[in-house]
Amino acid sequence: MDGRRFSLHQSLGGGLVADVLLWRKLRASVMLLIGATSMWFLFERAGYNFLPLPPIPDLGTSEESVAKIIEPLRTHINHALSVAREIAVGGNVLLFIQVAFCLWLISYIGSFLNFLTLMYIGVLLSLSLPPVYEKYQDLIEGQLTKGHQIIREKYRNIDENILRKLPLNKVKKFQ
Repeated sequence: MDGRRFSLHQSLGGGLVADVLLWRKLRASVMLLIGATSMWFLFERAGYNFLPLPPIPDLGTSEESVAKIIEPLRTHINHALSVAREIAVGGNVLLFIQVAFCLWLISYIGSFLNFLTLMYIGVLLSLSLPPVYEKYQDLIEGQLTKGHQIIREKYRNIDENILRKLPLNKVKKFQ
């Protein structure tokens, strides 16, 4: 492992996929890059469509079939709603701010991209980041550690100066 803490090849699965992502199978990596670029260009820039869909007839579902589908999911939906309630009114301001920021960031980035472009960017990143990380692993981890320390210090300052001074109204628990 060249004195490193872990092998990136093994963490990517150690098989053909890891070889392609780390450019050890040069021909397969180049073919993946050319194929993804060609598909993106054809569908995004040249205006080709995916298979044209025939007219779809009016579809409907019965109340019984919906009930059969929803019943196993009911507990998960209730749990998600209780977490959402805790975020919104439970007094956990920090979690609320984090969720709101993440949702805003996702929607902001999503306003610039469509799904096909996002998938193409994912392919490009998956073909470029692993080899760069493998080559400069020690340098990248050192910088990430420094960045993590800076972020923790900034968070500690925000927590002490702003978040702890916010009045939190506790929701009365009904018995």
